[in-house]
Order: sequence, then structure tokens, then C-alpha cells
Amino acid sequence: MAIFHLILGWTAQLFMFLLVLVLIAFLGYCLYLKHIHDKYDHIPGPPRDNFILGHSPSFLKVMSAGGNVHDLFLEWSETYGPVCKINALHYILLLVTCPETTKEVLMSPKYPKDKFLCKRLFSLFSQRFLGNGLITAQDHELWYKQRRIMDPAFSSLYLRGLMGTFNERAEKLMTTLTDYAEKKTEANMRQLVSYVTLDVIAKVAFGVELDLLQNTSLFPKAIETCLKGMVYYVRDSFFEYKPKNRPFINEVREACCLLRSTGAKWINERKTAMKNGEEVPRDILTQIIKSAGKEDSMTKEDEELMLDNFVTFFIAGQETTANQLAFCIMELGRQPDVLEKVKKEVDDVIGMKQEVSYDDLGKLVYLSQVLKETLRLYPTAPGTSRDILEDMVIDGVHIPAGVTLLLSSYTSGRMDKFFKDPLKFDPERFHPDAPKPYYCYYPFALGPRSCLGQNFAQMEAKVVMAKLLQRFDFTLKPGQSFDIMDFGALRPKSGVVCSIKYRDYKNEMGKQ
Repeated sequence: MAIFHLILGWTAQLFMFLLVLVLIAFLGYCLYLKHIHDKYDHIPGPPRDNFILGHSPSFLKVMSAGGNVHDLFLEWSETYGPVCKINALHYILLLVTCPETTKEVLMSPKYPKDKFLCKRLFSLFSQRFLGNGLITAQDHELWYKQRRIMDPAFSSLYLRGLMGTFNERAEKLMTTLTDYAEKKTEANMRQLVSYVTLDVIAKVAFGVELDLLQNTSLFPKAIETCLKGMVYYVRDSFFEYKPKNRPFINEVREACCLLRSTGAKWINERKTAMKNGEEVPRDILTQIIKSAGKEDSMTKEDEELMLDNFVTFFIAGQETTANQLAFCIMELGRQPDVLEKVKKEVDDVIGMKQEVSYDDLGKLVYLSQVLKETLRLYPTAPGTSRDILEDMVIDGVHIPAGVTLLLSSYTSGRMDKFFKDPLKFDPERFHPDAPKPYYCYYPFALGPRSCLGQNFAQMEAKVVMAKLLQRFDFTLKPGQSFDIMDFGALRPKSGVVCSIKYRDYKNEMGKQ
């Protein structure tokens, strides 16, 4: 009994000791937060929701309501000016809409990618996700090596050779839409175009046939789960510690595992083909394997890096293009004048041809304007971020080193100081003779770390839209929402549900 009391006494003392340590650590952290606040509170910004959490509760409130946090950023930028301070725990994020600073930061390699974000995207809930791939590599040398090796897979010559695949996959969508037209059933256009873009990236990047318009697959759901998990993992530091979230966290881990195990399988199949002297395409998968160096000296990290880039291209190569197409269809359904004008251009350039040629793409000038205006209002990758390692001045405000700049194309694209009547969908803003936006429009980022696949994406989008406009009329289902869903990448919340019917050429010609 005496021993029991002795142990109980020791336990109580240990507990009190640990409690004191926790209290000291908490007080120390509070003092550190006070120091951070004092250092940066001269910068304009909204009042903090909480001394410790900063503005995080505002983000979580928007997310829990199914809203778009970038609309909150837009509101703050319009209220507090071109540099706006945001607190999250001890992190300071500056929302910047100053074109001169955007130019300086994005066009220079001396401002590294956001360390916090890259670290969070390295893995999701302890399961490796994007790792040190092309998007998340912070080290300039590692990034530059990967970018240089990947460049041939996105050269203009190689992209011209992809027109056959773009046409083939778009044609399968037209066949599917024919079924919808004949059965007079409504089509979820966001879902359908996402199948097409995933088919395209699987085929042209990895040499794999998915044919998702005909076959079921776990990939679309896995990608959606990873993106949703990514948003919570980045924006809510306590998400993984809440017991109620465990089932979803396990789903995210399983989705990451599915993508990486699939990548390992496809990479090994391609490596075997290369080892056996078989002819292989100079596609993204081949370049990913080359990026790892010589096979006989390949380390475990080399193998993981290959999978990092597989997941990067597999997700980024389809998600953003699918969302751009869906938003474009949504806006054309709301803008009959724009729709008629772009249909006329497609008729003049493509006519009744089944194949859209590379030369045709250059002639579809107004369609290019429509796609650019879509990305102004709905940049599917809404922003990018950079760390500031030295003191600088933004719009007359002194910025001490150690902060992260958030450069939001969504925010600047919807501000009337950059675009007149910014919420109006007006493709004439991007007429070849119109003045070019000065560092306030950058849906693919800018500078050395701009999106490698932007030409690929716009070629694919043009082919799909040209064929759709050539063959069908579409009408938006009445009453559906035009709200935006924030999955990190932005997508239309409604799915863009449309009634589809064949174009009545005879009637259209009679009206002209």
C-alpha cells in the first residue's frame, strides 16, 4: 500500500511538472506571437478573429459553409488596399495586388516558393503526396533540373503531334453527347469534360488508355478526395487531430496510395520497355524516368521523386483544364451574344470538318479570347505564393523579411481598378488590339516557375470547345447555382448541368 501511495505521489509530481512545462511553453509561444504581431501590425489588414489563431476562424467559417475563401481575399483587398496582412498562428501571409510587386516577385528566381505550402503538399496526413515534384520543389537546383528534363515533352513540335489524341478524345465526348441529345437527358458537363481531360493526360503523358466515358475508374474519386484533403490540410492546422475527421483522413491516405501505386506500376512497365530496347514515346512518363538519372544508380529517393512528378502531372494535367472548360460552358450558356459570335467563328474556321488541325487553332481568335476571359473570372489555379527572405517595400509599406506573399489572380482579376465592370464576362478585354493587362492577370503564374503545361492545356481546351460548338446547342438547366466550389483548384459547384441538342444548321442559315 505504501508503494502504491509512493507511485501515486510520483505520478502526481510528474503530472504537475509536465503541466508547468506546458504552461511555460504556452506562455513562451504567446510572447512569440506578441512579438510577431508587433513586428507586422503596421501593415494594413482586417482585425484578427483570435489572438492565437489569427484569421483562421474566418477561413474555416467560409469553408464549412461551402464558400470560396478567395472571395474573402477579394473583399479584404478592396477594403485594405494592395498589401493586406493575414495572420494564421505565427505565420504572416500578405495578400498582394500591386502589379509592380507581382512583376518583381514572380519574374525573379530569388523569391522561393512558399515553404509552408510546399511542406504541407509534400504529404497529406503523413502519406506522401506531391513530394519534391515540379510544383513543390523549393530547392532551385532540384526544380531547374526537373524543369529542363521535362521541357521536351512540352515543346511546340511535340504538342503539334498531340492533335490526333486531342481530336480523338474530344470525338468520344461528342459521341457521348449524341446519346444525351437523342435521349433528351441532361448532362453534367463538368463531370464529362473531366473524364475527357483525364483520358487525355493518361494517354499522352503516360501511354495508358482509360476511356472513362465508357469505363468506370477509381481515379476521378481519388483525385477529388486528394484535392479536398489538401485544402483542409493546408488551411486547418488542427483538422487531423479531431477524431470525427479520422474516416475522411483515411480516405485521403488511401487515395494518395492509389495514385502513387498506379504510378509505380506504369513507371515500372515503361522502364521494362526501355530496358528491352522497345520504342517508347517521348512523353511525360519517359521524361519522368529520365529525370531520376541512370537506372543502375537509382536511389529510393529517386524512385519517390518519379512518383512525385507522376502525381503532379496526373492531377494538374486534367483538373485545371476540366474546370476551365466547365466554367467556359457555364458562361457561354449565360451569354447568348458571346455564344453566337464564337459559334460563327467556329463555323467559319472549322466548317463541317471532323478534325481540328493545329493551324485551325491559331485562327480561332475569338475562342481564345473567350477562354482567356474564362480564366480571368475563374482562374482554376487561383493564385501562387512566394517567401520574402529580405526586407522590401510594397506600395510604400515597409515589409520585414520572413513573410509569405500570396499573389492571387482571382483577386486582381475581379478588381475594378484593373478591369472595368470586372464581374461582366467580356471577351473583348482580350482582343488582340486591346491593351494587355499589366501583371494583374496570371492564371498560369508568371516567370521561371510559370505553368509548364499551359500551351498543352489551351490547345486541348480549344479542340474540345470547337467540336462542342460545331455540333451542339446547349442550354443551362434553370435554377442551378453558378457558385464556385473551392477545392484548392476552383470548380463550378453545380456541375454545369445542360440540356443538349443537335445544332439546327438549316434554321441558323435561314436567320443569317
